[in-house]
Amino acid sequence: MSDEQLTSVLELSGEERYDYFLSEVMEEREIWILVNSGNRFLSIVSEDDGVAHLPVWPSSEFAVAYAKGSDDLTPKSISLPDFFKKWVPGLSKDGLQVGVFPGLDKTVWITEADELKKDLQDELSSF
Repeated sequence: MSDEQLTSVLELSGEERYDYFLSEVMEEREIWILVNSGNRFLSIVSEDDGVAHLPVWPSSEFAVAYAKGSDDLTPKSISLPDFFKKWVPGLSKDGLQVGVFPGLDKTVWITEADELKKDLQDELSSF
């Protein structure tokens, strides 16, 4: 993907990036997160309302672009079955929401893990 394509997708609105995320994840059957050198995943706590979320991306390129300037973060792939079986229950248990595809403007679509799973399953059934 060229830098221009990357930037044009990152400049979409939060809702448009969410839709893009769903369609890309259906094609690749994986979700991308960022992990540090200790293999701990990145989670972000909003300064506004204190809500903690796990940022996720539809491809490694977008995760890498988000992590630019950080020496300690690398993209890691999670297969869709693993996300459904392990991550969704774990995130729900820990009270962590999911920040779907943060954009250049730092906006992000925050949703419950179960809600994202439902949307992904709806996409799968129409695929």
